[in-house]
Amino acid sequence: MFVGLGLPVVTAYPPTTQVWEAGSGIAELATVTKAADQLGYHHVTCSEHVAVPVDVAAERGGVYWDPLATFGYLAAVTDRIRFATSVLVLGYHHPLEVAKRYGTLDQVSGGRLVLGVGVGSLREEFELLDMPFDDRGARADDALAAIRSAFSTGTPTHDGPFYAYDDVMVEPHAVQDSVPVWVGGRTRRALRRAVDLGDGFSPFALTPEQVSQMLSSVDLPDGFDVVLTSGLLDPLGDPEDTRRRLESLRDAGATIITASLTASSLAHYTDQLAELRAVAESTGACFDAPTAP
Repeated sequence: MFVGLGLPVVTAYPPTTQVWEAGSGIAELATVTKAADQLGYHHVTCSEHVAVPVDVAAERGGVYWDPLATFGYLAAVTDRIRFATSVLVLGYHHPLEVAKRYGTLDQVSGGRLVLGVGVGSLREEFELLDMPFDDRGARADDALAAIRSAFSTGTPTHDGPFYAYDDVMVEPHAVQDSVPVWVGGRTRRALRRAVDLGDGFSPFALTPEQVSQMLSSVDLPDGFDVVLTSGLLDPLGDPEDTRRRLESLRDAGATIITASLTASSLAHYTDQLAELRAVAESTGACFDAPTAP
């Protein structure tokens, strides 16, 4: 089991955003990410929303840093840590846009991209972007197959129900032979999409027990990752609770955990990072992830 980090600052989600994050920017993000890189964390995450209606932002948050720009900067100041979109909404993009832009990110980061994707659920945002909403699941399936066909080659072809292309060049493309794809969601349909079209399942808003029950209903392929989120942890203040929660995620089937940390300042946050590694290692977690190609 590996441990990654849900980056602070990049998302202002009302229930979890902390006071120290207000006014923080790329310098603080770089400090956190470099510390996580040096400690051997597996990945950092960044979410995507383009434009959130003001009334919706009160519940979902209105600040969402763009993952492509954010990760491009952080790639230049780190060496090993991976960059996972959590999640990129497939319905907001043409597949070739994703293949080109994130394939370029994979190039400039030295093969450290993990593409986390989701179908999306905010109808107002789909409508604002003039993207179809009602058939977004079927479109996402086709988009995901199309993206995967384009990541590892400069001359992709695809012929699907929503997207089709041939005789085109998309350069640069990803440096990894196969960019890992984690599929988000919280339904059995999302899990099936992950098994059929992805390399991992990254559910949200499910208890460890619910995840374990869902996983027991399918045969997971060899090497398939289950990526679970921890919620806010306080390893310095309550190491036993942190250990119990990590163990419950491991026992539910997690192969990778995306951790979030409570902190009162940037310095406190980086101290929490170091302590989380110590606590997580006591549960069998690994902080010696193989380097990217």
